[in-house]
Amino acid sequence: MKCFSILLATLLLLLPSLAYTQQQDDYDYWAPQRAMVARGQQAVFMCNGLFTGKRTLQQVFDQELAFLRNPIGTAEGGDYNVDWERRAVEVGTAGAVPIMRAAFREGIGCVVLPPDQTLADIDKLPELTMPLPPGDPAKIPWPNGDLIQNTGLHGNVDKQALQAASDWAFDRDTPEQDTLSLMVVHDGEIILERYATGIEMSTRTRTWSTAKSIAATLIGMLVDQGRMSLDEPLGFAWYPENRSPETDPRNQITLRHVLNMSSGLETIDNRGMEYATGSGLSYWAGASSVSGARSRALIREPGTYWDYENYDTLLGVYAMKQALGGEKTYAEFPRKALLDRIGMRNTLVSTDRFGDFILSSQVYTNARDLARFGMLYLQGGIWDGERLISEDWIEFSSTPAPATVGKGGQYGGQWWLVPEGRTDVPSDAYSTNGNRGQYTVVVPSHNVVIVRRGLDYGRQGFSQWDLTREVLKAIN
Repeated sequence: MKCFSILLATLLLLLPSLAYTQQQDDYDYWAPQRAMVARGQQAVFMCNGLFTGKRTLQQVFDQELAFLRNPIGTAEGGDYNVDWERRAVEVGTAGAVPIMRAAFREGIGCVVLPPDQTLADIDKLPELTMPLPPGDPAKIPWPNGDLIQNTGLHGNVDKQALQAASDWAFDRDTPEQDTLSLMVVHDGEIILERYATGIEMSTRTRTWSTAKSIAATLIGMLVDQGRMSLDEPLGFAWYPENRSPETDPRNQITLRHVLNMSSGLETIDNRGMEYATGSGLSYWAGASSVSGARSRALIREPGTYWDYENYDTLLGVYAMKQALGGEKTYAEFPRKALLDRIGMRNTLVSTDRFGDFILSSQVYTNARDLARFGMLYLQGGIWDGERLISEDWIEFSSTPAPATVGKGGQYGGQWWLVPEGRTDVPSDAYSTNGNRGQYTVVVPSHNVVIVRRGLDYGRQGFSQWDLTREVLKAIN
């Protein structure tokens, strides 16, 4: 028996390795969902490009859709439908991947529908019908309006250096860096304003994550009023529901943690899933922007690890909604509290189909409105003699998140900061930062705001800090 056991063991050693040792877990089980999201992206891009930005179909395909690897159809036609009367877009044909749809809604821009809804459901989608503030902005002086009264440069501005900075931004060696507009405001006056061919002063494009800085400003107003607190738990129920919600470890997550992108919650976007699940489903597929944000598991101690996730911002926005109370108050809050008060008439804050603001990405605006937004911070939170945000909130926004200190120090409270060790731009500068090159840079030491809008694609890589360096060469 002993000899038989030895013989069997020897034979087993000679056999090929079992099949499972050769397996690789490399199949993309999310491929069908990625395809659905890609169609939803195209529907949203086309809808907003046409009806929010008022661009032509050719412009939409040339620029907005350049971000997609394989857009469906061309400007001449394809498997998509533009419903000009209902201001809506359908992308794809029925099959394994559903048709995806987006429709323009008054006051908020385009809303994406889920796969089981059609254009017949448009009237069920939210809208905001608030009238704009009184007055014609063309007759109201800058910055509250668009009337420019002083067109000369200050004596301490080098005209040639300013033109060189402008050319640096527009004439790129990398064609995927596609600058649409550039503005420089110095001492409250516009000293540079330039637009690409096909772009006008009023052209709206998506802010992407520049919206996060707008979200933080709205939240900061409530913190200043004592209606929210940076260092208290977010104060809402988490998903999935459990029998002892009071023992949920996520209750230790504070507003400070999520605004510092240090919630400790499970990574989704940075795990290669941004365009398959997570926040991508609310951006592009009609899912709730709130439910998914509240469903992540805690995997780290809050405040100890910096992890840039759209859902962290959306948790802060949901906490803001709870603090505001009623749906109408919440829907009107961005306009009443901020946009209307500083002349941002051209800005639309979009929602999901449930009426929740997607303030991590989905705001549509122009360069001048973003310059106004930057000026509010440059002026220490004061507009027309009225304080809208506190100096304490600006300090929080522009102070490195604890989890980034010594590791780059590049992020504050939903604003980006000059990285540690960089010395060619002032260390007090801070910036919004949105995909495809959306930047609003505030430089307090030089009393300057810089706005760059782009529709970059592919590798992208346009640096707001390099741009800041070039612009400041013109400010003596």
